[in-house]
Amino acid sequence: MDYDYKLGNTYYKYFKDKGVECKVYDILAPEQSQDEQPGMEYLMNPLPIFDNPNYVGSGKLNNKVAIITGGDSGLGKACAIAFVKEGAKVVIPYFNEIKDANDTKNYIEKLGGECLLIQGNIANHDFCKQIVEETINTFGKIDILVNNAGVQYQQDTLDCISDEQFDWTMKVNVYGMFYLTKEVLPYLKSGSSIINLSSVTAFYGEPQLIDYVTTKGAIVGFTRALARNLALKNIRVNAIAPGFFWTPLQPACWVKEKIPSLGADSAMARGAMPYELAPTFVFLASDDSSYVTGQVIHNNGGQVMG
Repeated sequence: MDYDYKLGNTYYKYFKDKGVECKVYDILAPEQSQDEQPGMEYLMNPLPIFDNPNYVGSGKLNNKVAIITGGDSGLGKACAIAFVKEGAKVVIPYFNEIKDANDTKNYIEKLGGECLLIQGNIANHDFCKQIVEETINTFGKIDILVNNAGVQYQQDTLDCISDEQFDWTMKVNVYGMFYLTKEVLPYLKSGSSIINLSSVTAFYGEPQLIDYVTTKGAIVGFTRALARNLALKNIRVNAIAPGFFWTPLQPACWVKEKIPSLGADSAMARGAMPYELAPTFVFLASDDSSYVTGQVIHNNGGQVMG
């Protein structure tokens, strides 16, 4: 990225002929990496900002029960906290992020909310059945499903992607969504909402995330087809395509040198913190979006438009 100087966490370029300086981009975080997916939030520097203290709930999700895969950290955590502020009870299936999951549960309980943690692998159909069974046994119903959990691996070329990596990425990102949605559907009623996580990378074709982009494109197709299939039952299905948010996936995926410039090529020239996506989850889960289905909401700072 071409720049002339740095001030604080912002890079600037000075145009002598015009006598003006322009922001090139804001640093999302300093160089860092983690060795395994999906990454641990408590190891990140800085820690992601997952809650906006100025966000005050207004009962939009009172008495609702939401399952949020990967709600232990990152975007799922921000979603869970916003849902609790709006009156929902949340169920968080997570993989191996035990500390992150318990930290999130403790935070939710300090807010006066209820949170059920369930550890396992959503790529396993039996675990998805377990999630639904424990949710029904604990809370008696399901109103909202957020298919958020996923993995991504940086690879320079298609040849670098092993069959095992491709299979794992497909199973976590697509099969897990399919299995859990299938198990949840019998319990959803009129007014229920399904929210799937796609990605900005599916719309510009990130060349170093070929298998990940493939799954995120599949999620868009799944969302649109399922939305039409369930529309007359008044069950809404939508997707969110986030840009670069500061979540554990980033240091667990990219080489450390790439971290400071994540989001730099967006119109806003920065990445974002998870709390900035939370209101979009609430919108799609609540009656505020009662006439919205089959849509992909783009929260990416203007990296992809249209």
